[in-house]
Amino acid sequence: MPQLAYSDIVVARRRLLQMHYESGVGHLGGALSSLDTMLILFHEHLRREDEFVLSKGHSVSALYATLWSLGELDDSDLRTFALDGTTLAGHPPLNAIDRIRFATGSLGHGFSIAAGTALACRVLGQDARVFCLTSDGEWQEGSTWEALIFSCHQRLNNLTVLVDENGLQAFGSTSEVASMAPLATRISGFDVDVAVIDGHDRGAIRGALSDPQERFRIIILQTIKGAGVSAMENRLESHYLPLTDEQYHAAIEEVAQP
Repeated sequence: MPQLAYSDIVVARRRLLQMHYESGVGHLGGALSSLDTMLILFHEHLRREDEFVLSKGHSVSALYATLWSLGELDDSDLRTFALDGTTLAGHPPLNAIDRIRFATGSLGHGFSIAAGTALACRVLGQDARVFCLTSDGEWQEGSTWEALIFSCHQRLNNLTVLVDENGLQAFGSTSEVASMAPLATRISGFDVDVAVIDGHDRGAIRGALSDPQERFRIIILQTIKGAGVSAMENRLESHYLPLTDEQYHAAIEEVAQP
């Protein structure tokens, strides 16, 4: 698959900002922290037979922007984001968009769904890989650790879990709420390959996704909530608040910087 140009990433970031601004809804911070990975994953690695589960469903706008960049959604679709009667809800909808197979958003469920899907693909003899994007806050959930145990026990070498480790969740930092740090050290005690990378370094993302996979893999993406928008970077408000007029116009210019 061709490598995504940086200019294409900038266009997707701007469209993401526009979508949130026009709809007047929040949850932009986590979308910005995960957008780079989603773009590279979908444009450069995912095949049609592969599956993607967005466990951190509150960042679905990044997925919509990614599908828009692929031509699978258009501007008229994005203009309905989070509005009444839309198919582009604030969490992944069920039976509305071809690429979205599972409705998620109750944190801690997506990894289990992905693990079951990976096992089903293997049992059915399907040449399919499964990718799941979780938040770091989800690793405070018992169901996430149960899915980890299951994935290791079943030796799911067709499963990759991506962790958007931006350090913030709904009520504060992950270290303040229920620290699991260092997450990589805790996970590495299991039968799993663990990589820790800069989740905004395009080369690092490409390298981690391209590494040959022989067993279940977890890639921890060290990211910045609200990445690229200084008014939102590393701020809890980016989890909730929409962009003001001033913030939006400043952000549109700011995200063009490499």
